Amino acid sequence: MKNIPTLFAFVFLIGAQSCGSHASNETIHEDVIPVKTIALQQETVQQTINTSGQFTTDDEANLSFKTSGIINRIYVKEGDPVKKGQLLATLNLTEINASAEQASLAYQKALRDYERANNLYKDSVATLEQLQNAKTALDVAKQQYTSAGFNRTYSEIRATREGFVLRKYVNEGQYASAGNQVLQVNGAGRGNWILKAGVSDYQWAAIKAGDKATITTDAAPGKLINAVVTKKTEGVDAQSGTFIIHLKPETNTGIPIASGLFAKALITPSQTVNAWAIPYDALLDGDANSGYVFITNDNATAKKIKVQISKIENGKIIVNGGLENVKALIVSGSAYLNDGAKIKVN
Repeated sequence: MKNIPTLFAFVFLIGAQSCGSHASNETIHEDVIPVKTIALQQETVQQTINTSGQFTTDDEANLSFKTSGIINRIYVKEGDPVKKGQLLATLNLTEINASAEQASLAYQKALRDYERANNLYKDSVATLEQLQNAKTALDVAKQQYTSAGFNRTYSEIRATREGFVLRKYVNEGQYASAGNQVLQVNGAGRGNWILKAGVSDYQWAAIKAGDKATITTDAAPGKLINAVVTKKTEGVDAQSGTFIIHLKPETNTGIPIASGLFAKALITPSQTVNAWAIPYDALLDGDANSGYVFITNDNATAKKIKVQISKIENGKIIVNGGLENVKALIVSGSAYLNDGAKIKVN
């Protein structure tokens, strides 16, 4: 009778272990997630790239005075059209004219001194050294006279090309230091508009000069501007963190364009790419350029990977990077998966 409690305890322990074993097996079974997959096959597709930017010209210039002084007159306002050579602004010339006159008088005196020294040298009264010193003084005075005349000329601002005044930084009566911005102009009068748009590094690599594009702007709803890629920068723009693409309208569009006007562009790279068309539901956490999908190469384990997105077309996601060497894409059950999860393919 003393061994009966011990027997009951042993039976109870075996039963508990058995139940624990069943529970553990059931847990392992529940961790295996049923999914559906599809095989992947590459296709040759024509990719398109969406971007946006602002209209500008490639000849914007900040105009300034060569010398410092008080601004006497500014003859234009922001938005005014200008012609090449048109007078735009002037300085008060009182001080500048005085300096130019001093340089002129100094030059005239140096010229007289040289002529006198030359005559004395011919009469053997002056030495060669005195003649050479007079010649040096004359050359210095002549250069100072030329410099004063140059400063006098650039104490006014003239338009360098036909275009428009974009900005006026100062007003009449203000003191302007040499080289400080006074006016900003561009050559829009010649119709040299370009759209500067930012793209990612992957898009930048796909775009080449000469690729076609279409531009749309809210200034002309429903109208398309045909354009061509003329340039792509060789470095990242420090402000936007993107690569800048230049798009030039192919013809006179007849659509009103202004500096800084926002526009959208659809670029069609000339080179085709090998890509995969995958169901929309297979994509996770997607944006305009990239997203994530679950794949499997052994039909037993799910793996989360990043893919490059080219475009969305007819309910399909066109992926042009990231699916190389992938055997199967998981298209159903992704919502319950995490990287490395056990799966069962139905």
